[in-house]
Amino acid sequence: MPDTASETPELSLNLAMAVVASSHAPVLLLDENRVVVEASEAFCDAFGIDADTIAGREFAKLGSGEWAVAQLQSLLKATASGLAEVKNYEFDLKREGRASRCLVLNAHKLNYGRGEPVRLLLAIADVTDARIAEKMTEDLIRDKGMLLQELQHRVANSLQIIASVLMQRAKRVQSEEARTHLHEAHHRVMSVAAIQRQLAVSSIDRVRLGPYLTQLCESIGASMIHDPGQISLDVTSDESSVNAEVSVSVGLIVTELVINALKHAFPEGRRGKIMVNYGSQGPVWSLSVVDDGVGMPKQPSGASKAGLGTNIVQALAKQLEAHITIFDATPGTAVLLEHGEGSPGGTEPVAAV
Repeated sequence: MPDTASETPELSLNLAMAVVASSHAPVLLLDENRVVVEASEAFCDAFGIDADTIAGREFAKLGSGEWAVAQLQSLLKATASGLAEVKNYEFDLKREGRASRCLVLNAHKLNYGRGEPVRLLLAIADVTDARIAEKMTEDLIRDKGMLLQELQHRVANSLQIIASVLMQRAKRVQSEEARTHLHEAHHRVMSVAAIQRQLAVSSIDRVRLGPYLTQLCESIGASMIHDPGQISLDVTSDESSVNAEVSVSVGLIVTELVINALKHAFPEGRRGKIMVNYGSQGPVWSLSVVDDGVGMPKQPSGASKAGLGTNIVQALAKQLEAHITIFDATPGTAVLLEHGEGSPGGTEPVAAV
């Protein structure tokens, strides 16, 4: 009667050889000396090796010796001894007269029992096309970044030109009303330029609001506050960061509200301060612009017509799904935008901006 126990390793080996031979992927079965026991037809086809002569050849001597990579051979030897295992080993297979291929190898020691010959199962994946695609993606991202920087540079130059033209026009016109409108347009262009400059040095995906709003208000102050000792403009913010699209909307809202305060809150050389504050907790955030000026105009509700700034603020607040409230700060005026829990999610009319 045959010894079943003694036949088990042989049956296991035969099964392993059959699996390797029928595999549709490049696979090799090696012995402890890294000699080929069996190879899949996919391996032979992929690497141009004669399937009839591959068995019994050393793995390192296959082809023209292109597999004789010292580090790979060392790892296979360590795997056979049980000291290591080849996992996702990547190298470039270079063959004369053929394009280099990027391969990923994995090797596993097969256990047939104590005292039985060692066998290694070696699987090979060709990732050349995937690596080429990754490189193309990286190149596209880099090129996109360069193009974006060039675009930002051109936008900054264009905004500066527009602002200069507006100032030249303001000096030439005779109408005081037209001059006022041109000065307001100049302030808005310079504020947008400040937003653009800040975004240019920020992450494309996330913008830290503290430095962003500080830089923005410094630009507005430099453009509109002729005597810093008379009116101060301060910004406080937590460590919040938002995506670039939201930061643009927040920046434009702050621009309009600060310009409005500078225009109306401190008439006839009145001294005072404007405070911009932003804070958030998860999706809940609030933005306030508060001045200690002359306060809200005393007039019947609906008596003033909404200005361009008001329409801009209301449109941006709606886009951000934020609620606007305006109230007497005693002294001065406060405008508060809220988003998230407890916010009605709509907008209320604000004073003409």
